[in-house]
Amino acid sequence: MNTRVLLVEDDPTLLDAIARLLAGHAMQVDTLRDGAVADARLAGGDGYDVLVLDIGLPGMDGFEIVRRVRARGSAVPVLLLTARDAVEDRVKGLELGADDYLVKPFATPELVARVRALARRHAPRPAVLALGTLTLDSATRRAKVGERIVDLSAREWAVLEYLLQHVSRVVSKQQIIDAILPLGDDVTPNAVEVYISRVRQKTADAGIAIRTIRGFGYMLEPASA
Repeated sequence: MNTRVLLVEDDPTLLDAIARLLAGHAMQVDTLRDGAVADARLAGGDGYDVLVLDIGLPGMDGFEIVRRVRARGSAVPVLLLTARDAVEDRVKGLELGADDYLVKPFATPELVARVRALARRHAPRPAVLALGTLTLDSATRRAKVGERIVDLSAREWAVLEYLLQHVSRVVSKQQIIDAILPLGDDVTPNAVEVYISRVRQKTADAGIAIRTIRGFGYMLEPASA
């Protein structure tokens, strides 16, 4: 099933370019150029997987749209696009309920990666993921090996959660980076290696194995495999 994206951008050239980019990555994209029209569309409950919003919009700015979306109780992930690079604008957007932001101009692969990452976070998933004696409970945000609580950083949690969602499948470093991008924009392949190493150490007695598949990435599987 394609990811449904509502893209709201008042620059027609940029709007068309982004829409084509996302559509080229198997996403279903609806486009609007007016903030008030976008808010009315969202109030109607169209079931989008990701909302990509410019901040400077006619009719209603992106900040107000985010505020209204969250006031209605919607959890749709929101990615803000802005030409403003002031820290206070980023903070304001996040405090209002946006999930992520990109400052223009941005690299197109990063935009695609961030939209995909937000869509995955919004997708229905089991509350508890388990393998061996390891369990990750997303409701309580608690990881355990047997009865032992495992202390994980936010990025370590994101890496382990992604691996558990793809048990016995090879995942690349880039896929892992995409999964944890919403937690920060300074993730590198070398950083992924560090997080994998830490996760291995913290789950060494869980009956699981994180295998390195040279040239491809990593695979999580039961240790007996």
